Amino acid sequence: MTKKDVSWKVQKMMELLPPKLSRQVVLSLVSCVHCGMCNEACHYVKSIPDDPKMTPSYKADQLRKIFKANHDWTGRVAPKWVGAKTPITEEDLEELKDIAFGTCTNCRRCTYNCPMGVDTATVNRVMRGLLTRVGVMPEGVWAVSKDSWEIGNQMGVLMEDYQETLEWISEELVDELGDEKAAIPIDKKNANIVYTVNPREVKYDPRTITNAAMIFYAAGEDWTMPSFGWDQTNFGLFSGDDVMGGNIYKHLEEKFKELSGNLLVISECGHGYRSTRCEGPNWSATPQDFRMESSVTTMLRYIKEGKIKVDKTKNTEKVTFHDSCNNARSCGLYEEPRELLELVTTDFQEMYPNRQENYCCTGGGGAMSMAEYTPRRLKSGKIKAEQLAATGAKIVVTSCHNCVDGLGDLIKHYKLDMEVKQLVDLVAEALVMEKPAEVPEEKPAEAATLAGYKILVVDDEPDMRTFLSTVFEDNGASVIEAADGEQALTLAKSEKPSLVTLDLSMPGKDGGEVYASIRQDPQLAKLPVCIVTGRPELRKLIYDRDVPRPEGYLDKPVSEKDILVNARKILDLSE
Repeated sequence: MTKKDVSWKVQKMMELLPPKLSRQVVLSLVSCVHCGMCNEACHYVKSIPDDPKMTPSYKADQLRKIFKANHDWTGRVAPKWVGAKTPITEEDLEELKDIAFGTCTNCRRCTYNCPMGVDTATVNRVMRGLLTRVGVMPEGVWAVSKDSWEIGNQMGVLMEDYQETLEWISEELVDELGDEKAAIPIDKKNANIVYTVNPREVKYDPRTITNAAMIFYAAGEDWTMPSFGWDQTNFGLFSGDDVMGGNIYKHLEEKFKELSGNLLVISECGHGYRSTRCEGPNWSATPQDFRMESSVTTMLRYIKEGKIKVDKTKNTEKVTFHDSCNNARSCGLYEEPRELLELVTTDFQEMYPNRQENYCCTGGGGAMSMAEYTPRRLKSGKIKAEQLAATGAKIVVTSCHNCVDGLGDLIKHYKLDMEVKQLVDLVAEALVMEKPAEVPEEKPAEAATLAGYKILVVDDEPDMRTFLSTVFEDNGASVIEAADGEQALTLAKSEKPSLVTLDLSMPGKDGGEVYASIRQDPQLAKLPVCIVTGRPELRKLIYDRDVPRPEGYLDKPVSEKDILVNARKILDLSE
């Protein structure tokens, strides 16, 4: 076989491999004795035991074969005996993609249980990085990486949308607390704390920002949020792209230094904490010369120092705690969350195993962005679902937004009677404000509830479905969800919802086709539809068709207030 028979992508991967062969990687590649102890640690193996491709050693073997074929003497002496093999075609790379991205969340539980110290997650991340650099990756990973490069955050939130979200949160806080000092400062120079967040908070869960702002206000903190470089998450950790990882970290670092802050506080996100606190300086090859900490540590310190007062009797339901893989196994954040939970709840129940032995939520490693692997991911979560159910808790607490989504999916899929919250939510609920907030006037019952209405939420993004469903359910509606157009039409006919919220950009049958099908079906023609899209340029899918106009339209990101106002208007509920 000649060099020209080998895909140029494979050739490029072979050129990119040598700099990745650090001592840690090489030791992991040569030390595996295939004893099988990692199998007992892996949630994929324990939940899908009949598939040998789920074993950690098999996953690591994909890079091990390439290493032996090209860099290890055993591959030159006895290639068949040691399994030395180099991929040749782009079909080979697609198979490697399925293994590296679709069968491992890089949780590192197998590493802690390996007697030889093999770090399979690091090996798998190297494989992901090689594939990513030649353009072989899941579509979701490509989209997130593109937004990170071009817009500066992984969810493509525009600066004006980010600032608008902070402004309406500020307005609501000022109104609720009756104090202008409750507003969120942006780009304040020389503040004690610069607070960074996960884009999911801005786009889908702004209540976590509201709760954090309330805690800072109660503590009398001198703080600010940056207008750029505010995304503490870093998809370079998941894609294996160190170049992207280093650049994203520099955005945050440079903005922090521009603002001359004293302490960088990282909101509750496992991979955000790890990529900022533990990995970013390595990827960017810059010295870590400023202070940073998790908001968990910040909140715990506030209580211990008496800066905020809490009443744990405000949180009486039984709670359990899920250790985020990146916070815990990779960065050692074990005890602080538990100490904080004991201070703000009355009934804390450990799940077993816990800490470094805890099972992954199935949402790690960027899995939430890879829709094509969702069925396998949910199947791999069987062991985690059993672990959650065994606690008997009504609330599972976690300090990670990926875990919020991953656990939320498992709770729905396995029909568990519990909900997911973060520590910032429980601390905010337990707060005792020195100056009691004015109680806002109650809205008429007609405006405060959607009870009796069934709403179909159609969106291919799990985060968006979770956000909209939570808003509607919190206001009394029953909710059904669809992740694609075909499922949406099936549910619309069988469930007869009162309202549909419809995304436009979806794989397969797009929102325009779904909308046209609804309007052209005699059974569904009068079904109210509210378009909720992050791509306004796709409005032509609706408005260029010879069909009646939708009853509502919203551009993402949407606020809780916007979606409720539109839903009530469409359903003709009084304000």
